[in-house]
Amino acid sequence: MSTTTTHPPEPLSWKQADDDVYVATRDGEFAGFVENDGSAHVVHDSRGADLGSFDTLDDARRALEGAARGRSRSVRQTLRRHLTRARS
Repeated sequence: MSTTTTHPPEPLSWKQADDDVYVATRDGEFAGFVENDGSAHVVHDSRGADLGSFDTLDDARRALEGAARGRSRSVRQTLRRHLTRARS
């Protein structure tokens, strides 16, 4: 009989990239970001999709934490995708 042990995912690590931008990673992989647009904290996932607007930074971070599980991609992959779009 074999058993499988699963561990909860590592929590997101946050870094402030600018006065109004916070970037999240998990295990070194880009997980998304939160930006304050002056009226709300807007959450974007690792693919850049808008996940919604929140009144507080804590609420925005919690929203990304739930959405980011299992959907992270590297910063390099994300930047490459955005640069490719910009050149088109």
